[in-house]
Amino acid sequence: MKKTKILYWTFTGLIVLLDGVMPALTSHTELARQGISHLGYPDYFRVLLTIFKVSGALVLALPFFKGRIKEWAYAGFAFNFISAVVSHTAVDGFGGQTLFPLVALCILAASYHYYHKMRKTEARRAISGSMQYSLG
Repeated sequence: MKKTKILYWTFTGLIVLLDGVMPALTSHTELARQGISHLGYPDYFRVLLTIFKVSGALVLALPFFKGRIKEWAYAGFAFNFISAVVSHTAVDGFGGQTLFPLVALCILAASYHYYHKMRKTEARRAISGSMQYSLG
C-alpha cells in the first residue's frame, strides 16, 4: 500500500504542478495569449481553460474529494490533453508541442490507475476490519 500511495501522489503531484499550478501562474502572460491565439482559440478560452485546470488540480490534490467528482476531474484533464494533441497537430503538425500533452496523458493515466488501486485496497481493509469487529 505504501508503494501505491507514493506512486499515486508522485503522478498526481506532477499533474497538479504541470497543469494546475503552472497555468495559474502563467496564463496571464503574453506568451500564453500568443499560444492560444496561434491555435485559433479566442482569448476568453484561455481564461476558462485556466479556471478549469486549477479547479481540476484542486479536486485531484485534495483527499476529501472522492468518487464521481474526482472521476470528472480525471476526465476533464484527459479531454484537455487529447484536445491539445489534436490542436497542435492540426496547426503545427506532429512535433514537440504534440508530445508534451501525450506525456501528460500518460502521467494522468498512471495517477488514475494508482488512485483506483488505492481505493480498492482501502475498501478491502474496511471490509476485513468490519468483519473482524462483527466476529470479535
